Amino acid sequence: MQSKTIHPLPLPPQQLYQACDHAQFNFQTTADLEDMTEIIGQMRAMDAIRFGTGIHHDGYNLFVLGPSGIGKNSMVRRFLEQKASGEHKQDDWCYINNFEHPHKPQALRLPSGRGEELRQRMEKLVDYLRSAIPALFEGDEYRAKAGAIQEEFRTRQEKVFNDLGEDAGKQQIAFLRTPEGFAFAPLREGEVIPPDEYEKLPEEERQRVETAITALQERLEKILRQIPQWRKEHHERIEKLDRETTLSAVEHLVSEIKESYTDLPEVLKYLDLVQQDMVDNADDFRKQEETSNVGGMTMVVHRSFHQYKVNVLVGNGKQAGSPIVSEDSPTYSNLVGRVEHISQFGALVTDFTLIKSGALHRANGGYLLLDIRKVLTQPFAWEGLKRALQSREIRIESLGQMYSLVSTVSLEPQPIPLETKVILFGDRIFYYLLQEYDPEFAELFKVAADFEERVERNPDTHLLYARLVATLTRKEKLLPFDRSGVARVIEHSARMVEDAERLSTHMRSIVDLLREADFCSREAGHGVVDAGDVQCAIDAQIHRQSRLKERLYEAILRDTLVIATQGAVTGQINGLSVLSLGDFAFGQPSRITATTRLGDGEMVNIEREVKLSGAIHSKGVLILSSFLAARFAKNQPLSLSASLVFEQSYGMVDGDSASLAELCVLLSNLADAPIKQSLAITGSVNQHGQAQAIGGVNEKIEGFFDICAARELSGEQGVLIPVANIKHLMLRHDVVAAVEAGKFNIYAVEDVDQAISLLTGLPAGEADAKGVYPAGSVNRKVAARLAELTEIRKSFAKQVQKKIGAKKKAD
Repeated sequence: MQSKTIHPLPLPPQQLYQACDHAQFNFQTTADLEDMTEIIGQMRAMDAIRFGTGIHHDGYNLFVLGPSGIGKNSMVRRFLEQKASGEHKQDDWCYINNFEHPHKPQALRLPSGRGEELRQRMEKLVDYLRSAIPALFEGDEYRAKAGAIQEEFRTRQEKVFNDLGEDAGKQQIAFLRTPEGFAFAPLREGEVIPPDEYEKLPEEERQRVETAITALQERLEKILRQIPQWRKEHHERIEKLDRETTLSAVEHLVSEIKESYTDLPEVLKYLDLVQQDMVDNADDFRKQEETSNVGGMTMVVHRSFHQYKVNVLVGNGKQAGSPIVSEDSPTYSNLVGRVEHISQFGALVTDFTLIKSGALHRANGGYLLLDIRKVLTQPFAWEGLKRALQSREIRIESLGQMYSLVSTVSLEPQPIPLETKVILFGDRIFYYLLQEYDPEFAELFKVAADFEERVERNPDTHLLYARLVATLTRKEKLLPFDRSGVARVIEHSARMVEDAERLSTHMRSIVDLLREADFCSREAGHGVVDAGDVQCAIDAQIHRQSRLKERLYEAILRDTLVIATQGAVTGQINGLSVLSLGDFAFGQPSRITATTRLGDGEMVNIEREVKLSGAIHSKGVLILSSFLAARFAKNQPLSLSASLVFEQSYGMVDGDSASLAELCVLLSNLADAPIKQSLAITGSVNQHGQAQAIGGVNEKIEGFFDICAARELSGEQGVLIPVANIKHLMLRHDVVAAVEAGKFNIYAVEDVDQAISLLTGLPAGEADAKGVYPAGSVNRKVAARLAELTEIRKSFAKQVQKKIGAKKKAD
């Protein structure tokens, strides 16, 4: 019976590289093309952004998903700039002094641009009053009025004392004013009677004098009790005069400011409070310097009158439309604002003028753009952002105060209502982790805008790509690209996504390639960038990052790492893997060997035993035993043990792309069928032996090709890949040229039978209705070997049973 397994033929060169025919373009250079107006392949994401920014309900903030460099931020910003330019200008927000509770500054909302206007007018008001009020108090009018009040008080006081003195004189009693106070003394002929003479007076006279003095003292005491009241009245009249004088200077100025804000009741109320405070504290303007003694030093402090300042937290006067704010350092204080302190006489003090805005304040009424990675890495920033979105207000709180870490006196500013769209940018992993582990995330970020990394490749997208190149060259001030240059960029874009039927939308990589191709073109003295310049840039990118690749290939070529590319060996195969180093990846051939022996079906993955195997690789190895059992041991035990190993592998091995190679090398050992070392293989395999697609197919093929080319191509060398990977082929031109010349071959296999047939040169063989494989086929040899192992096992088991039975009889 002959095998019916189809022997695959080498792939033709046309299937190895899908070239872009530049004849399809009807332009000479990109200078002939218009700029892009639409976005390539991102309609789903842009629809989500349009929806998220248009809906005005709680929780409809956006999370923009996709890898960095894809152009998420620039695309979203461009959309927002168009949208925001037609939206209403947002109001200004200011903090003003709370005259009743200074530690609780008040928030004041003003139409756009009027916050700065109010701040300037208040500054001018204070600057004017600094000189105007002292001038009024030093003027003749004030001095005359104050002098009149003073004279009235003095006259009134002198009059009562003079009346008292006259009444005392009529009774021959002297009214004396001494440094110690007031006193009464008897008189005789206008002279005070000495004490010794007074004692010689008749008793009746002394009695009269004492009675008179007692009555006069009572009058004096009454007068002295009235003097504080008179002084109080005098002080009140002076104070009233001061208030009237200050009011005369302040009132008309404040009234002028009020006329500009008649439509804003809160501003009018504030100006009334300012006027009242200025009148009440007129002395602050009269005495603008204050001295204090600190540590034995006399300090002169100039009054700043900060209580009358307006702290414009957010001013939108110069900006058209809604604000778009991007915060590159989203710390807690940079998001929600902060209260700063200044050192004064060794202590930290603050006031409402030291309140600083955060990104949420500046983006209020507009859009705030944040990188989620940066937000999550800043302490308290994520919780602060969520708290603001949930409460819909921005509350400035000091972290030190919040957690009782410091005892410095701080402020409690009035919260400001929050109306903004927060747009987070980040990799998909952050979105899904937050969805899973943060229950508040789904409530606050209900719109996901998922950016595509690739777009379908067809003539329409080719033309769009050409317009994209034109747009980027003009934006970056690069030389124009001709049709061949654009075609080469498109071909490289397909290689970047490892798919001949797709194109990359990774804008950063595309822009970098255009810039570097422009450099190559200028270096060569060209006026237009052509395909050769683009290829020069691609080659330079590879060369800059290929040091490790060259060292590894050197080790293979010097037989430090042993890889055979000729001959045939049983139980040995060339597998292929990919090493990724940042943005650079290259293929590495690896020798895989297998041994088999009598056992109970155990498949030993040596990498797994020493913890150098990832979970996916271990899964692939376990599938092999399932395949062997399903194909060769349906009605008998699988009586073998096998060991598989990546030779000279000193790091982690993961992925299942070597499972097809591992199955083939295992079959080679069991069938005692040598494998051609001129061939390498990659692909995963399922339980039915079907080959499945893997990643990095281009790098793997090129890696083996480079080793073979360095040892001289024989025409027998080649690589086996799964059929499903044909559409991913975008191989280097030198590989395609070698295939076209018949010096290198690439085979696409559908299953393990096709693979083992190519690798051994023997037919794989298909079972007949009785399950028997044709003679000479690989499967027949494998089945025979497994049957042999089963018989050995049964024979061994019988011997063991005989020994046990003999031992029982002996006992």
